[in-house]
Amino acid sequence: MALLFRWLVTLATALICLVVAALVLAYYFFERSLPDYNAASTVTGITAPVEIVRDNANVPHIFGETDADVFFALGYAHAQDRLWQMTLNRRAAQGRLAELFGASEIQTDVLIRRLDIYGHAVASVAAQNEDTTIALNAYSDGVNAWLNEVNAGARGRGAPEMWLFNHPISPWEPADSLAILKLMALTLTSQAQNEVLRARTSLILDNNDRLRDIMPDDPTSGIAALPEFAALVPNVPDYMPNMRMAYDPLSPIKPPMLAGASNAWAANAARSASGATLLANDPHLGLTAPTIWYLARLELSSGGVIGGTIPGMPLVLTGRSDALGWGLTSANVDDQDILIEEVNPQNPDEYRDIDGWKPFRTRDSIISVKGGAAITIKLRWTINGPVLPPDQLDLGTITPPGHVTALAWSALTDKDTSMSAAIGIMRSSTVDEAIYAGRDFIAPSQNLTLADRNRIALKTIGALPARDEAHQSKGRYPSFGYLPENRWRGRFPYIDNPEFINPTGGILGNTNNKIVDREFPLHVSYNWGDTQRIYRWRRLMQARSVHTRDSFIEAQQDTVSFAARSILTLMGADLWFTGDAALQGTPERRRQTALDLLSAWNGEMNEHLPEPLIYAAWVREFQKRLIRDELGPLASEFTHANPVFIERVFRDIDGASVWCDVIQSASVETCTDIARQALDDALIWITENHGPAIEAVRWGDAHQATHDHPVLGQAPLLHWFVNIRQSTSGGDHTLQRGLTSGTGLQPFQNVHSAGYRGVYDFADPDSSVFITATGQSGHPLSRYYDNLGELWRRGEYIPMSLDPDLARAAAVGVSVLRPAR
Repeated sequence: MALLFRWLVTLATALICLVVAALVLAYYFFERSLPDYNAASTVTGITAPVEIVRDNANVPHIFGETDADVFFALGYAHAQDRLWQMTLNRRAAQGRLAELFGASEIQTDVLIRRLDIYGHAVASVAAQNEDTTIALNAYSDGVNAWLNEVNAGARGRGAPEMWLFNHPISPWEPADSLAILKLMALTLTSQAQNEVLRARTSLILDNNDRLRDIMPDDPTSGIAALPEFAALVPNVPDYMPNMRMAYDPLSPIKPPMLAGASNAWAANAARSASGATLLANDPHLGLTAPTIWYLARLELSSGGVIGGTIPGMPLVLTGRSDALGWGLTSANVDDQDILIEEVNPQNPDEYRDIDGWKPFRTRDSIISVKGGAAITIKLRWTINGPVLPPDQLDLGTITPPGHVTALAWSALTDKDTSMSAAIGIMRSSTVDEAIYAGRDFIAPSQNLTLADRNRIALKTIGALPARDEAHQSKGRYPSFGYLPENRWRGRFPYIDNPEFINPTGGILGNTNNKIVDREFPLHVSYNWGDTQRIYRWRRLMQARSVHTRDSFIEAQQDTVSFAARSILTLMGADLWFTGDAALQGTPERRRQTALDLLSAWNGEMNEHLPEPLIYAAWVREFQKRLIRDELGPLASEFTHANPVFIERVFRDIDGASVWCDVIQSASVETCTDIARQALDDALIWITENHGPAIEAVRWGDAHQATHDHPVLGQAPLLHWFVNIRQSTSGGDHTLQRGLTSGTGLQPFQNVHSAGYRGVYDFADPDSSVFITATGQSGHPLSRYYDNLGELWRRGEYIPMSLDPDLARAAAVGVSVLRPAR
């Protein structure tokens, strides 16, 4: 027995030693890909030495003798810190994810191939102006210089993920940068999905007023009633299964609620305490680890610029120079239409055109699949756009037999000059120059908020599709593509894009709200991204006669929900301070406790309070009870409580209170009945998930920011190292927006928020501040992987200076690139 024991001890010791050795070896190989920020390198592609000075937040400040050399160094720095992120995004834009990840990514690849995003990017390289062409080429050379160093210097394949998903990395090309911008455009639009959902919902509801309830127009809009979708496109099958696949973190197609948002506002000198303009911007995108954003400073011939870049693109997308600040918010332009195309029953290779049958334009495309056989798909186009399969975007649920669907989208052009426009904006020094530069921007549509030293402005940039006034659905439903009135007629002139320059009130801004009230077809959109945050923003802006950098920061960090304050007064109108005395622990007592807490609450979605969780769970359960009997399985598509819908129901606008009556029951339920039942549902859910002590629950425990690695975030053990989770304040409708997932076992996780925040004061530009959600490095072993995350969570910022001496004073490293002779 003693001998056996000794053998077991020896074996266990050997196994432990092997595991430790394997971990040490893995760490050694992974650590090899960490860049040395103090290294000097000799590279091909620059004309003179370039310095990359990394300040104490690891933000690179790049100094070179020519702009081309500076863009070269930006590509080099991006590749050093975010090589995996860049190559993954390029693969997504090319439709080549299945090569790395297998069959799970086939559907995403099929969609991207059918849209031909990369093909349009390749063709658009020739459409760029000279400055942009130089920047794209130099940037590509810089990325490839780092790839050469990785290959020559055994630098751990460039990123730790490369050891797990090893595949050759092709050289970076200018088209790759354009493709990533197009991929961003796809991520930021949800117009096609909204069209399909509206059509599916209209086929279930037999009353147009009920459709306006559940998918309401903006309350300030004067939109006229529309014909029902079923009248436009008859013969759609009665049974419409939900065809949507599980959410894929690698797919650029996001659910409509996650398709992009943002805040930006500006004050002119008259409304600024400093006597100079102010600008704040915080773009909202899906949270990932690392964040989408990468901070950088470029010293160009036109002057220094600093702010948020996206690895893969040679520009500061949002930021400031000494003379100009610029910020972006999603404009929600209706830039997509679903066209239903009739297929020739005698020849499936033809579709109906205006003047008869016409052959589809076709091309074969081969998708390689890891661990499986390659797939060949036939890409098809009509004159309206690419044909999409019925299993994409739920299109099969609204397509009648004998038809297919095509997508018209402004980004599907071979002459996309958006990159040239964005670089032109970055180089501008006045509001007028930036607005002029924006004329060539195509997609994604954005509201460009500007502030120079004297003036402020807001201009919508991006193509506005020119629809016919007689369009059957005004772009709100899928419509027949062979009818001339449903086809686009190019784009409206840039002068028709909404524009506001130096308003007399001295303040302007956008929270993705409706910015113009114009008749179709110059309406811009019917689907605006915000109907709630704008009210809180307006109150904060009007509460002060003048603003400061700090008051703009306070507005960015504001967590009071206008929606909560307005909805609770309706939901609890007949419940406050009512009910008989009840024993501790009974449902009635728990309901009274919850109502007592909410009655004294000011609507602040603070992570440390119980009230935000009670409110969020209550409105979620209330909407579920309202719609599930009318919509059936389709109710699962409405993942987030809509304050406008709930207000319509309680105020009985156009008879909307009928939603409160349960169709399947014999009795007639009131909205108060449903509100009481929904509150009990919410309290049961909270008890099961967060414990029975209602007063002790925390919103932040449910509202965790999920900075998850898109590939390794679900891997056993590894997710503890690569994911960043944080308790956060805010919510779906607060200025400090933390959009909840709305689905799954943790529906209140914060999955979509401001990955970048910047506030610029042109009285003292170097007092400007900024922050990102994680850190500069994409390497989990780097101390800069999450070094900014805790500051971001606490609402803190770091200085944003263009002073080179300040950058050098606390530099964590100075890299020198020298030209090869």
